[in-house]
Amino acid sequence: MTRIEHTEYTDITADGLTPPTEGAPTCRMPAEWEPHQATWLSWPHNQETWPGKFHRILPIYAQMVAALARSETVHINVNDSAMEKQACACLEANGAVQGDIHFHHIPTNDAWCRDHGAIFVVCTNEKTTSPALVATDWEYNAWGGKYPPYDLDNQVAARMAETLGVACHAGEMVLEGGSVDVNGKGLLLTTEACLLNPNRNPTMEREQIEQRVQQVLGVERVLWLSGGIAGDDTDGHIDNLARFVAPDTVIAAVEEDPTDENYTPLQENLARLRATRDQAGNPLRVIEFPMPPAVVYRGERLPASYANFYIANRVVLLPCYNHPKDAQAASMLQAFFPEREIVCIDCIDLAWGLGAFHCLTQQVPGISGYR
Repeated sequence: MTRIEHTEYTDITADGLTPPTEGAPTCRMPAEWEPHQATWLSWPHNQETWPGKFHRILPIYAQMVAALARSETVHINVNDSAMEKQACACLEANGAVQGDIHFHHIPTNDAWCRDHGAIFVVCTNEKTTSPALVATDWEYNAWGGKYPPYDLDNQVAARMAETLGVACHAGEMVLEGGSVDVNGKGLLLTTEACLLNPNRNPTMEREQIEQRVQQVLGVERVLWLSGGIAGDDTDGHIDNLARFVAPDTVIAAVEEDPTDENYTPLQENLARLRATRDQAGNPLRVIEFPMPPAVVYRGERLPASYANFYIANRVVLLPCYNHPKDAQAASMLQAFFPEREIVCIDCIDLAWGLGAFHCLTQQVPGISGYR
């Protein structure tokens, strides 16, 4: 395990989107199952995120890092040398000592790298057909200002781009990585409850938001679901609800119990997906995906969902909840990703922080020409 201050990679232009003579580059956000050169994380340190349970979180986190390190390079943000030392000791104590793990002194307020980290796209332009990695840096306001301070988190994306030595393009609106999911072929899934919430971008209309994500992330069509699951403080992130597992296939979380508060909103999302068409007018293949039983702690319903999995190069991290449905979810994911190991890690304690593995991770796409 080492700490990297700066590593040079192929750049594109100073601002990432406007070459001076050769024309605007074409950018695309790859699907999560496409090759990664790394996964990026932020080390947990905010005990208020898991009040009364923080001591249980670091071993779970270390299990996640150990699984990822078997798959690809892992970058971890830490606040300083003391936190780096603590993180190293925790990883070693929990068997996460193998693999290419690098620490970066990029301070954070919290651990949710999916939402405060850079969202990476791959770009080409008319002058050169060689792809280049570009970081997109969106405004971050802790899910509508719910958890101040978030000033350090809002600087992470730009610091990640600087560390990799890649261009950085400002998204110019509030957007969290967990609120969008793409198929890599021009489709993007999101929810009205999150992206249209006035606590994010109150001066922007739906059409403006669509145009902005289309322009920056290189998607052709935005597919809107309705709302989220009980206990989700993000106002309905898509990564708890529906995920692309192939360019034409979406798995949709469904609740079997009609008396459960998640039943109706998830049925509405399912109906919308089944009525959706891609750019060519073809229906999506929609697969019903189970929900775990309700996870309640201190009288609070937590946003437990199997859909919050993370697809790495060689493994898929699946949040599990010590229930027979864990095996059903794992078996379904294995069918979609037969060459990857499904790693099922108990997330009952992690869910107290209102997130799971997809919320904690951010992929860095692999492109040709990388050193």
